[in-house]
Amino acid sequence: MTPDNLFFMYFTELLGLPVYDLKKRLLGRVKDAAIVPLIHPARIDRYLVGAGTSWLSVRYDQVASISLDGIHLSNEKLYPYHSDEYMLRIQRDLLDQQIIDVNGRKVVRVTDVSLERKTSAGERDGEARDALMMIEVDIGIRAILRRLLQGVAPPRWIRKLQEPIGPNSIRWDFCNIVEADPLRRLRLNISNDKLEALHPADLADIVEELGPDDREAIFGAIDSEVAAEALSEVDPKMQASILESLEPEVAADIVEEMSPDEAADALAELEDETSAEILDEMEQEPVDDVKELLEYDEDTAGGMMNTEAVVMPETTTLAEALVQLRRHEDLLETTYVIFLADAAGKITGSVPLARLFLAEGDTPLRELFSGPLISTRPSARQDRVTELFDKYNLLAMPVLEPDGSLAGVITADDVITVLRQK
Repeated sequence: MTPDNLFFMYFTELLGLPVYDLKKRLLGRVKDAAIVPLIHPARIDRYLVGAGTSWLSVRYDQVASISLDGIHLSNEKLYPYHSDEYMLRIQRDLLDQQIIDVNGRKVVRVTDVSLERKTSAGERDGEARDALMMIEVDIGIRAILRRLLQGVAPPRWIRKLQEPIGPNSIRWDFCNIVEADPLRRLRLNISNDKLEALHPADLADIVEELGPDDREAIFGAIDSEVAAEALSEVDPKMQASILESLEPEVAADIVEEMSPDEAADALAELEDETSAEILDEMEQEPVDDVKELLEYDEDTAGGMMNTEAVVMPETTTLAEALVQLRRHEDLLETTYVIFLADAAGKITGSVPLARLFLAEGDTPLRELFSGPLISTRPSARQDRVTELFDKYNLLAMPVLEPDGSLAGVITADDVITVLRQK
């Protein structure tokens, strides 16, 4: 979309525009404009007009017409401007600020705003009224040119000068504002739905581009499950910074949603006092698993493993296994194999999930197991673990206690994470 006709206006053109009363007398010039998201997500609701040493507030329904020559009012009952936390002011709150482009999955800095002029009949008198709607934020060279020439050259000249330059803009409905103040987020009706719909890896990339306050604002506001998935994708040092910035109960809600191994890795980066505060706020079941993993050196198999695994008696039939797997639905995304145990709890083998589709329902799982069981101990070094995965092309490997019972499981994802960090 190229807003180069009089149905469109840039915010840089709106700034400084003269405002006239019913008798075409100059009242002042536009100093800022604001939307009120609780009323309308895109319509300019207020024009803030500098008149002498004070500012006046002009409502959108007091405007008769808007053009590059000025704003003409249809109602002169104006009031002094008072700061309103329900307003998002474009000059003060948006220009030169970082916002999130949820469609492009990146952080951008706003240089200008494109506005669409719409004309409609007034609700009371039926007279034509002009209103401005925010349609795009501009982030490219065009917008920089307009900012540099703002007030230096007439708007129509600037439009001619920018024609050879391609536009670079983002639709307003693809933008997510970052607001650190929780109360103001609420007042501005800032929704996190679009952020929460992003892939965790994309959200993590976005978070890593933001400053500390903005990172805290996002993780303190989004759903704890989404926050946990995104935090797992963030650099470990930044994980610690984010968790330290949050209230312990908020951090605990996020850590509870992480797998025990990821939670332990994140908490291991924190000061002991901060880690203890978060653990105190967590529910008992995940706390026990996380505390157990924290006892292992991070450079060992114990430090790499996850305590969440699917273990079944080796006499379990395929039909029974499928019933039990439905009860472990939350683990299926990270489960590659079912581990088999004898009557004493010793791990005797494993069955890849894919093999469940190759047998009849009454087949015992032990008949689906083939090949020797490749395992390791909690004390094994990371290098040894990665060697075993490479040598045997493993997707998952059990970590066994001296008595043969399962201590945890290491997956290929865990190995990839270790190699990436190195």
